[in-house]
Amino acid sequence: MGANAGASGVGPVSTGLLTDHYELTMLSAALADGTAERSCVFEVFTRRLPDGRRYGVVGGTARVVEAAAAFRFGEAELAHLRETSVVDEATLEWLAAYRFSGDIDGYPEGELFFPGSPLLTVTGTFADAVVLETVALSILNHDSAIVSAAARMAGAANGRPIIEMGSRRTHEVAAIASARASYLAGFATTSNLAAGSAYGIPTAGTCAHAFTLLHDDERAAFAAQVAALGVSTTLLVDTYDITQGIATAVEVAGTGLGAIRIDSGDVGVLARQAREQLDGLGATETRIVVSGDLDEYAIASLRAEPVDAYGVGTSVVTGSGAPTAGMVYKLVEVDGRPVAKRSSHKESRGGRKLALRRHKPTGTALEEVIYPAGGPAPELGEHDRLLQIPLMRGGQPVPDLPTLEDSRTRVRKGLVSLPWEGLKLSAGDPAIPTVYLEQS
Repeated sequence: MGANAGASGVGPVSTGLLTDHYELTMLSAALADGTAERSCVFEVFTRRLPDGRRYGVVGGTARVVEAAAAFRFGEAELAHLRETSVVDEATLEWLAAYRFSGDIDGYPEGELFFPGSPLLTVTGTFADAVVLETVALSILNHDSAIVSAAARMAGAANGRPIIEMGSRRTHEVAAIASARASYLAGFATTSNLAAGSAYGIPTAGTCAHAFTLLHDDERAAFAAQVAALGVSTTLLVDTYDITQGIATAVEVAGTGLGAIRIDSGDVGVLARQAREQLDGLGATETRIVVSGDLDEYAIASLRAEPVDAYGVGTSVVTGSGAPTAGMVYKLVEVDGRPVAKRSSHKESRGGRKLALRRHKPTGTALEEVIYPAGGPAPELGEHDRLLQIPLMRGGQPVPDLPTLEDSRTRVRKGLVSLPWEGLKLSAGDPAIPTVYLEQS
């Protein structure tokens, strides 16, 4: 990913300038009037789910931890702020020594969330915590949107593998984060090599239409690909005529051909015809991969078709119509005193909050319970589960945070726990209600 790219895939090693101008002007004013050192609690939550969604899936908490640990202002960052007069010299001096020293708790990656869920809690001084707002939200809003959409697609695929192939449809750095989020949600592979390098995600890919067009005819292209990659490769058969393409593919590779890919047309009808043709040619084990503007609805409509795998691009890297999770980062406590925003349609609930999820004995989720951190905790039933975990203490990541594979498992378990109505792709209420317990 280059010498200036961090392991998080968010960009430069220093994340200090991945912030909005007003974060630093607030900091400057607070330093000047003496309020910067007040003890504060900020919370990240979403007031509502995107239209048509019944659950969200948390993505990006691991990247937020990395970004907070890397939030620094070196000589280059300070020089830019000085040259552009963003803040005064006193603030520049403070920023030069800045290291986040607070605590962060939150929902682990792969956890489901609902309206009001306290997804991230940042505790520290005002100065410590306010400057992290933009970078935390940019990561969480993007990654959670992608993983939420990808989880719907993985569910629609019903166990059939999906390859993420959307790098050409989004920003080059967002492509890496999108590949990671898609894999977290249950996709099998990605086409993005940078994501494979950064996160150990399996990568896959063979040849595009350009490779076929490069050769004098389809047979020559298939022969060259098989010679280079072996008969287990996937041949793209729809550059010209699909029926002839399949026949040529089997002639060249034999009945042991790994797969064919169909990238255009009515893929359901074409998959049925392809299966019949392949079987008639003796290529009964050759798999059928389809791609081309697929989303969760298209995948669901293909469930009964003889499709073995899917390739998904644009829809997943754009959140399938919901490119942001709608999360906000709000100050909820100052010096132990609850504070709350009362603006119309943008209300917040004061005070630090914790959450648990109640379940039936069968494991089906019943409700999301949000309660004040300062009061007595509600009784935890045998099948209930606390949702927040420690992520950072004293500015340092806690040891043994969940791995990407842990998070993949968490997504699967979370989706299995939802009531069946909550897994529908049709619009409706959140899969489970959010219940608030007030301070007694």
